[in-house]
Amino acid sequence: MRPVSHRLPVFPWDRLEPYKTAAAAHPDGIVDLSVGTPVDPVPDVIREALAAHSDSPGYPLTWGTAALREAIAGWFGRRLGAAVEPAATLPLIGSKELVGWLPTLLGLEPGDQVAYPELAYPTYEIGALVARTEPVTYRDPVADLDPARVKLLWLNTPGNPTGATLGAAELARIVAWARTHGIVVVSDECYIELGWETEPVSVLHPSVCGDSHDGLLSVHSLSKRSNLAGYRAAYLAGDPALVRELLAIRKHTGMILPYPVQAAMVAALGDQAHVDEQRERYGRRRAALREAITGAGFTVEHSEASLYLWATRGEPCWETVGALSELGILVAPGEFYGPAGKDFVRFAFTATDERVEQAVRRLA
Repeated sequence: MRPVSHRLPVFPWDRLEPYKTAAAAHPDGIVDLSVGTPVDPVPDVIREALAAHSDSPGYPLTWGTAALREAIAGWFGRRLGAAVEPAATLPLIGSKELVGWLPTLLGLEPGDQVAYPELAYPTYEIGALVARTEPVTYRDPVADLDPARVKLLWLNTPGNPTGATLGAAELARIVAWARTHGIVVVSDECYIELGWETEPVSVLHPSVCGDSHDGLLSVHSLSKRSNLAGYRAAYLAGDPALVRELLAIRKHTGMILPYPVQAAMVAALGDQAHVDEQRERYGRRRAALREAITGAGFTVEHSEASLYLWATRGEPCWETVGALSELGILVAPGEFYGPAGKDFVRFAFTATDERVEQAVRRLA
């Protein structure tokens, strides 16, 4: 039997290690802008909820507590203008878990295709390969894909790595086409509360899908907006039939979010103040980095949302990575996200204020 890992590409971040070592040798230390991991404190309101529910000796519910389902549904209504029933929600052990396993959980078979943007988070491809299906990329799904073979269509808006968003009209066009051909559409919207030059729209908004969520799932995470990457706190909502199917399989396979984390999610979804505070931090860092990057000769493309600046100075991405590592700055090469990124790098603005200030000085 051939191990599953043999079907997968080399973990891309391993290739960055020599540049990380070079950047770390800078006299004032490394400024790591390569990974979008939160660095700011977990808000007190969330930590207090986690601690208050730490005495949890019994098994948690795969479906999540009633309070959590109601909190998720309420958040969709308040923040995204999408009417979601609590029964059509499901907590996740981080959104990456779902991305990596969804083709398998939906029962896709060899010969089926899983489609995702040509510039994309690598785990969409990994999920397809784990399920022994065929990964395919697109610029425009309606024009580029074979509807007879595609069974699962990933959208990512706002997108990683580019920060690009899809407007309501474009989303509606894609959803209408997918529904015509019986294709499940899953929109990864983990950065939806981090729009800077636009207001991102959910695939579940009525301007996109009308009054029905049939064939649609919307995936969200508290990692970025609430600094909860360490909690693995995420959730989805959408087509009730798809949610029931995923719930049934997850019950059998033990894909359960710990009860204290579920309680912490309720607190996070019910408190907007900490989100606004964190957004202000990110906005300040973004503005400083963008000015420094463009001043250093880069062109920033898209980047109207999310936690990244997608930039180029017209050279192969690894040359840019190498040059920046000599300044003690580590960034992600665009090639990690697909061949179309070969001349770009991704700057994450999730570093501390002090490290961002260091990057600004060095770029100057």
